[in-house]
Amino acid sequence: MGYELREHTADIAVAASGDSLEVVFGAAADGFAAASCETVPAESGERFSVSVTAESREALLFDYLDELVYLRDVRDELPVDHRVETIDEPVQRADAGGNEPDAWSLEATARGVPLAEVAAREIKAVTYSEMRLERVDGGWEAYVVFDV
Repeated sequence: MGYELREHTADIAVAASGDSLEVVFGAAADGFAAASCETVPAESGERFSVSVTAESREALLFDYLDELVYLRDVRDELPVDHRVETIDEPVQRADAGGNEPDAWSLEATARGVPLAEVAAREIKAVTYSEMRLERVDGGWEAYVVFDV
């Protein structure tokens, strides 16, 4: 259970596994942090919350990781020590047309380490290239490619 960084042409990939969706999402996010830098200060940074909704389980993983990239850029902090508290299967949400499509939701926290305190490699974006999220015996596996 956890993550493994894998070379991927000019990019980098994270293979993650866990006994629940929350664990595998957190492991994929920890892989994002590990792909960004080799060492992280243990006590630096404050925890913050992350909330994401998406139309499918796979889109939720993509949107969660994409939100971490976005938060890194706007907060000037590398999100580390990820804790995915809950992943809820489809809930109703209203769109502009009054329809209520199903959506997946995620609540998580991370610790934001100031980028000035780490030697970080820039991860430009998460990609859908070769992305997979699947149930396996005993849990879940995810594979995500990041554009560097």
